[in-house]
Amino acid sequence: MPVPKRRKSQARSRMQRAANMRIQFEAMPGACSSCGEPKAPHRVCSACGKYGDKQIIPVVTKTA
Repeated sequence: MPVPKRRKSQARSRMQRAANMRIQFEAMPGACSSCGEPKAPHRVCSACGKYGDKQIIPVVTKTA
């Protein structure tokens, strides 16, 4: 039975493991509690700029 000639380095084995653990962003959208727009978990909402109950990013509204 074939056996590896050299030990696989820690960086290579972790790189291979990380490729399998990649999270698909499109598969896990959540809804913002303030505006209801889809957003990633544990991220600031890009539509309203809120994270939980706090306003993090000031939102500029476009005027015509």
